[in-house]
Formats: sequence, structure tokens, C-alpha cells
Amino acid sequence: MQGILYEEPSFWLFALITVIMGGWAAWMTGRAIAITWRPYWTLILYLLILGAAVRFIHHALFEGTLLSVHYYAIDTIVMLIVGTLGFQYYRARQMTTQYRWMYERTGPFTWREKSPAA
Repeated sequence: MQGILYEEPSFWLFALITVIMGGWAAWMTGRAIAITWRPYWTLILYLLILGAAVRFIHHALFEGTLLSVHYYAIDTIVMLIVGTLGFQYYRARQMTTQYRWMYERTGPFTWREKSPAA
């Protein structure tokens, strides 16, 4: 997997920087966008910037390639996945707590309209 997903000599550096640190920041960004009722496309813009920041951390701390489209795309895709999960989790939570008479939760990331009482 080295060379495809990460360029560091160890997978654990990729997991620490991109998955744990970048993933946490992406989750919190998704949470913030959902809580403030902003549209999903703003999350994408913020995560593109966050992807560049994570790429800089790889470069500054572990001498990774700064201007690499391939590794920037990998880091950003990981953060888009985690950020989208955070956004959807908190949006489902919002919809089912603030509009509990209209919606019910069907899972951690989904909700549906309540069926009318008979």
C-alpha cells in the first residue's frame, strides 16, 4: 500500500495524521456545518482547504511531498468521507430532536417522516 495511499515509511504515520487527526478535524467540521444549518456544499469547500492543511503537516513533519495531487486527493477523500459522516450524523440528530413531531430516526445517519397516527 505504500506509494498508493501514503508515502511515509510507515502506515501508522498515515493513520495518525490523515485518519485520526485529519479525520477528527473533518468530523468536527461536518458537525459545525450541520449544527449551523449550512448546506452540504460548504462542507466540501472547507474540507478541500483542510486537505491542503493535512498535506502540509505531512510535508512539515515527515518530509512528505507538499505539492502532490495524488496524495492530496487521497487525504482529501479520507476527510470527505469522515466529514460527510459527521455532517449526516448531526443533521439526522437535529432533524429528529428539533422536529420530533415530524421525523423519527431510522439509524445513526438517517431519518424519515413519521407515519400519521391512526
